[in-house]
Amino acid sequence: MKITNAEFIISAVQPHQYPSDALPEIALAGRSNVGKSSLINKLILRKNLARTSSQPGKTQQLNYYRINEALYFVDFPGYGYAKVSKTEREAWGKMIERYLQNREELKLVLLVIDIRHDPSKDDVLMYNWLKHYDIPMCIVCTKADKIPRSQWDKHKKAVRTTLGASSQDALVLFSSETGMGREELWEVLAQSAGIASEEQQGTANS
Repeated sequence: MKITNAEFIISAVQPHQYPSDALPEIALAGRSNVGKSSLINKLILRKNLARTSSQPGKTQQLNYYRINEALYFVDFPGYGYAKVSKTEREAWGKMIERYLQNREELKLVLLVIDIRHDPSKDDVLMYNWLKHYDIPMCIVCTKADKIPRSQWDKHKKAVRTTLGASSQDALVLFSSETGMGREELWEVLAQSAGIASEEQQGTANS
């Protein structure tokens, strides 16, 4: 995907703060420090549009990024961080649940998982929740460069088994360091959002 424009738009908490231009939305869910911000930055080939932080739990709203005037990335607060109070966690949960259940513009959720570790209980809960409400998803296994290539299949199988995911569930290996999986993931995103992928753009221009 050729990125011509990418910008941060708003940190939203309530539905009235969501953008009203009806562009398709791709949400990112995952544990704190799983690499969601780095994933966004690598997808759009920008170093720090989505702010990465050494402090887990820093994202506390739904962060909207508009890409190419064609779609939004919506970055969720990371879950599973112990230092966040129970009250805050419950508030985030309600905010995310309200968005997932009611947002018509939502086209896909990226369930972001560190491939080096088995999915957490929170990852399994999110997976089951998305399945229950029939929300399209793609599992993105980040930090693939941190394990040997010979171990990829073993770790992918462990992710699917722990989540209870079927072979029908899309799964993309990704590395924010090397860019591995970027084109493959953009194909998934473009199809879900109903926009032309880079390959389709090239065909149209030829």
